Amino acid sequence: MIRPPFTVRAALAATLAGCLLALGTGCAQAPHDPAPRASTPADICASLVSYWVKEALKGSTWAGLDWEQKGLSNEQYAIHDEVLVAARAEERRAGRASAFALTDREARRRCEAAKGATGSSENWRPPSEHAVPTSGSRPSPS
Repeated sequence: MIRPPFTVRAALAATLAGCLLALGTGCAQAPHDPAPRASTPADICASLVSYWVKEALKGSTWAGLDWEQKGLSNEQYAIHDEVLVAARAEERRAGRASAFALTDREARRRCEAAKGATGSSENWRPPSEHAVPTSGSRPSPS
């Protein structure tokens, strides 16, 4: 059997001892956290739109990416553009913090109204609708 060098063994022993000490004193017990909630299409849409609008407001280098590079559907990108126009107006009127708050509210509202806005991309299809070629030919991009 190959043994790790002494320093690695010592580090592992110290880590194990610390863990056992924490368990013995109850320090390692975390409060009961509810199970994480699954993200809905509207949650993902709101998160993406809000993130990219804020990047545009900050003048980020990455804000100039196209909709595909940002991971947005066509419909999400339309929501992005509408929210960005409103956020820029809010920023001029009340400052960046207010524009960020408006961005979060409007992205959430519009994405929920559009049920996630995922179905509008010309080349986006739910996984269940992907055709699998069986005859060696590729499916048409209809």
